[in-house]
This record gives sequence, structure tokens and C-alpha cells, in this order.
Amino acid sequence: MMLSLETREIGRVTIVRCQGRIVAGSASEELRAHITWLLRDRRAIVLHLGDVAFIDSSGLGTMVRALTSTRQAHGDLKLCEVPEHVRKVLQLSHLTKLFDAHESEDNAVAAFYRTPVQADQPASKGRSVLCIDRNADVLTYVRELLRRAGYDIHTSSSLRDALVLMRVSRFDLVLIGADLTASPVIEKSFREACAQVPIVELGSEFSTLEAGQATTELLEKIAARLDRTAAS
Repeated sequence: MMLSLETREIGRVTIVRCQGRIVAGSASEELRAHITWLLRDRRAIVLHLGDVAFIDSSGLGTMVRALTSTRQAHGDLKLCEVPEHVRKVLQLSHLTKLFDAHESEDNAVAAFYRTPVQADQPASKGRSVLCIDRNADVLTYVRELLRRAGYDIHTSSSLRDALVLMRVSRFDLVLIGADLTASPVIEKSFREACAQVPIVELGSEFSTLEAGQATTELLEKIAARLDRTAAS
């Protein structure tokens, strides 16, 4: 079974879900290259190992090197859902104290928010905004736009992951994209979590608007909504 890597972001945290075998050769090289690529602009990484069927010594060495590289970049790398056979290898290798392992993704994300990693740039002191949208390009654009406008911006591509963030951090405003769906339980919990937070809808047309118009309208909507909340 080849190694496959599925990556998604939950706020400031990047989850890398590993499925297959982490072994010598192309699998180890792929994992190492992927972490290096993420470290261009990410510092909080979680390796989800729940679907790892086998790991050899080279694969374990790759994980150690990934951890070292991340910490050298002033970040951190945590593990989650470590299967029993991988846990035994870590114990036999006396590496259990080296890696910060958690039972679930949610716990690993919460650990990063309890103790934020040191960033190359100081964290923004501006108003905190959570943006949720299914379109990765929209999230990237909004994240950079609001960061440069002085906001403390966090992003998510799903309502479930957004709920995780809302449980571990407080937001001054939530930006919601169009056509976001989840299970009835998740949707109900999300509505309850948003009850006391100002909401701005991106709208289905946001991704197709001319960039300058989209930028101006979004920044004006956010400022106006926050001003109304502060005045109330």
C-alpha cells in the first residue's frame, strides 16, 4: 500500500492525514518533502497516523527529521490517533517523550491553541476573525487580505473543524461562505456557537467578483459589522 497524504487546515493548525506505509524510499521522501513544503508558511503541524498500516526504521527517522525541521523553523509537530503498533515502535525506540501525541485531532488542535508556537512574525493584536469556506483559494485570499488589514484571521473549510476552533478560541466575527453543509447535529451546534458572535456572509458571488470590488466590499462589511457590535 502506497503512502497517501491528505492535508487540511484548522485555523493555524495544519493536519496531515497519513494513510498506508511510511517506509524507506519514495514514501519517506514524500512525507519529508511535504513537511518541508508546509514549513514555507505554516508552523503548527499535526500528523494523523490513524490509517498508517506499517512503519519501518527509515519512516520513523523521517518523522524525527520532520519534527526537528519544524522546531528549527520555530514551530512544532504533534501526533494524533497513533495506532497501537506505531505506539509500540515509539516505546521500543524510546521516542514517546520526543513526540507530543494526542488521542484525537481535536485534542491536538486544542493543544496548539493552549500553547501557540513561536512565529516568525508576531501574532496580530487585531480583532479575531474566523472564516469558513469550502473553496481553498477563497480561504487563502481572505486569510492574506485580512492579515494585511490587521486582523487576527483563522480559517476552516468545514463546519465541524470550525466548531473545534470556536471551542478553543474566542472570535470577534465569523465569515461564512455559501453552501456549507454538515450533519444536523453539527449544524445545530454551530448555530448555537454563533449565537453571540457577529456574522458576515461571503455570499455565493464572492469568488467570482472582480478582485478589487470583492476586497473593498468585504473589508467594509467587516468593519461595519464590528462597529455595530461595539456600539451596541
